[in-house]
Amino acid sequence: MLLGVHLLVSVGPFSFLCAMEDGDWVLVRQPAEKDLWTPSLEEEERSEPLKVTFGVPAKFWTDAIPIGNGRLGAMVWGGVASETLQLNEDTLWTGTPGNYTNTNAPQALTEVRQLVDDGKYAEATEVAVKLTGDPSDVYQLLGDINLEFDDLHLKYAEETYSRELDLDTATARIKYSVGEVKYTREHFASNPDQVIVTKISASKSGSLSFTVSLDSKLHHGSHVNGQNQIILEGSCPGKRIAPKANDNPKGIQFTAVLDLQISGDKGVIHSLDDKKIRVEEADWAILLLVASSSFEDPFTKPSDSKRNPTSESLAALTSIKRISYSDLYARHLDDYQNLFHRVSLQLSKSSKSIFGNKTMEMKKCNNITSLNCKGNDNALGSTADRVKTFKIDEDPSFVELLFQYGRYLLISCSRPGTQPANLQGIWNYKIEPAWDGAPHTNINLQMNYWPSLPCNLRECQEPLFDYTSLLSINGSKTAKVNYETSGWVVHQVTDIWAKTSPDRGQAVWALWPMGGAWICTHLWEHYTYTMDKDFLKNKAYPLLEGCASFLLDWLIEGRGGYLETNPSTSPEHMFIAPDGKQASVSYSSTMDISIIKEVFSAVLSAAEVLGKTQNTFVENVRNAQSRLPPTKIARDGSIMEWAQDFEDPEVHHRHVSHLFGLFPGHTITLGKNPNLCKAVDYTLYKRGEEGPGWSTTWKIALWARLHNSEHAYRMVKHLIDLVDPEHESDFEGGLYSNLFTAHPPFQIDANFGFSAAVAEMLVQSTVKDLYLLPALPRDKWANGCVKGLKARGGVTVNICWNEGDLHEVGLWSKDNTTVQKLHYRGSTVTANISSGRIYTFNKQLKCVRTADSSPPNERITVPCGLVP
Repeated sequence: MLLGVHLLVSVGPFSFLCAMEDGDWVLVRQPAEKDLWTPSLEEEERSEPLKVTFGVPAKFWTDAIPIGNGRLGAMVWGGVASETLQLNEDTLWTGTPGNYTNTNAPQALTEVRQLVDDGKYAEATEVAVKLTGDPSDVYQLLGDINLEFDDLHLKYAEETYSRELDLDTATARIKYSVGEVKYTREHFASNPDQVIVTKISASKSGSLSFTVSLDSKLHHGSHVNGQNQIILEGSCPGKRIAPKANDNPKGIQFTAVLDLQISGDKGVIHSLDDKKIRVEEADWAILLLVASSSFEDPFTKPSDSKRNPTSESLAALTSIKRISYSDLYARHLDDYQNLFHRVSLQLSKSSKSIFGNKTMEMKKCNNITSLNCKGNDNALGSTADRVKTFKIDEDPSFVELLFQYGRYLLISCSRPGTQPANLQGIWNYKIEPAWDGAPHTNINLQMNYWPSLPCNLRECQEPLFDYTSLLSINGSKTAKVNYETSGWVVHQVTDIWAKTSPDRGQAVWALWPMGGAWICTHLWEHYTYTMDKDFLKNKAYPLLEGCASFLLDWLIEGRGGYLETNPSTSPEHMFIAPDGKQASVSYSSTMDISIIKEVFSAVLSAAEVLGKTQNTFVENVRNAQSRLPPTKIARDGSIMEWAQDFEDPEVHHRHVSHLFGLFPGHTITLGKNPNLCKAVDYTLYKRGEEGPGWSTTWKIALWARLHNSEHAYRMVKHLIDLVDPEHESDFEGGLYSNLFTAHPPFQIDANFGFSAAVAEMLVQSTVKDLYLLPALPRDKWANGCVKGLKARGGVTVNICWNEGDLHEVGLWSKDNTTVQKLHYRGSTVTANISSGRIYTFNKQLKCVRTADSSPPNERITVPCGLVP
């Protein structure tokens, strides 16, 4: 039997619980974080598996399955006679380190400011082009693994075909039959071993034959190495535009190595034309793909890099080949599930309508011409079918899937040590992707990381903070030269070289020096969720201090005794000036001031925690904070987007920048600013529901902050619309068949925004307050349970509800003892949460039991108030 003696040990990158069993130590996997609290209400079995399913091979890139380990990514098409795994490595970009300064900018700045002061906004907008700079560099692809099977595969039995992404295991699987032989392919991207792994197997011995090769759209060469390896070596362009013959700087170099292993007693391997490898009559084959680049950091030219991607890749492969397939998969699962299994979400409709729902589902399955209705895992057909029918059935289990898919994607494209998730995460198949695939800092990069804290994936945020440190280095040069200020600045778009200067083009998008400031709000948020004082002191505060230093210098004396920003834009949105001309440049846009308020508030709060309140710099921030203009309400009752009540030529504009103070900011709240919240409500109504995916998910979160469940859910429903890749320009927002979100084209931000927004509908918090089910659509998600969400104050939150009403709440804090006010439907109670203990509250918010955090089968549970 297991005794109550435990020891936590680390084995490589993993942690296990050692338990004493009959005098011997044995390894026992720690319970998943979502399983630490057990509700008294029996949870329903999941109605649908957490799988993205397809009944046919991919026809378009957005039909393919994404897998990734943070650095390496692949899109699995699932072809039968020929298969493609399209590959990415997150450091493959065009270009070289840049000069992000403009010595002519100070003079242009003076000219623009004078025009703004004179009310000549259209002229200021034209002259402001002098402040813009060069475009970012471009995210590139790695290449393709191409598999060609024998002609018999052209005659596969279509009704046997299935393709799926299992979110629980981060594994892509393809199955089909040719005659009596069943073929299976499994693909996963391992983070601990930094390899993409494919296993192909046949049910009948000796039935597996295929040819494999590597290819790339970039400049490259490939050759067979030995009997069972292919090496592809290539380079990214040294400039984003095709260079002239005499101006061709060396770009980032890269290498991919594919290793092939087959069943030991069956099958043969031989090379073809020194480019391909042929496998014949094997039982199974395992493909291992590793890749590396010469990229060192944003400040080192590729020509000066000391890295050798070929030797690095071969050395990595040598180590990986010592690990069996089963161990590679086990290590992958331990790593991935440690993150993914922290949160569970179950949603269902009212039990009163279950009979009617099941009748409708039966009719629907009869009407859908999908092979998957004939007995596959998903009785309602492929995932694309579920998207199509959501407008009718509003299946809550699909919301679960899309919520968890966002968490899956973040785990797959952003891990400690990688680049931050870009506009497409890490997945890209084009030499010239939309918007260069570059991180955009006026919403998109930040939205990528919205779910990292509430959805319990704090480690996935580390690349953003490492990148912010790099941006601060280049940004200090841009601030000093361009604007003659201290501190550091980042504009609207950036890239792997930590570009901090303005983009090229018109001021309406390019002239926006608030990108770094918005990113800095994530630093403070990270502290409020984790209460990690070391992080605050060593990482967050120095960056916040540099950012606030720039903002203090950027602010100038303005109208009415207020400080103002000048020039100022509201991202990508024009206005009509009093003279009737369209312009984008004015002063003190609402978003500018909202972000500055948020940063200054973070600095003051951090100084309080760190004991720096008497600091002269902190005093300057405090004084400046008190002189920032208030958020104003326009004549029509909406939030003013600019400092003056300009006419808006595009009232349905996609950006809702002027609502930043409500979400993701905290300067507008229901409790403190009811009039502003009423104006936000009208602003959202005025803006309308249309817009790209990221706009839709931002609106979900905004409505949730207003505790408006009806409108939040309307926007959830609005997002779930199947996009036709052949006519994607006809759509605004929506989902592709692989559940990638659409602008269109594909942008990954809305996938992340959706997960964060759903979490916001279920839990909202301050460091001392927990708001339970603030925007739950009770008629749509009448029953449910969410476990493992994080709240500010370092608290893990678990909630179950029944027929639209709270049933039970479980709270625990791993490292912090805290006092929380629990809020639900107008009731408020104060709860004392001691670190390491799990507390259960009933629907009246009364604490009914508490337990230690040992494994469930050994846990001591007692009524609240008693000491075990």
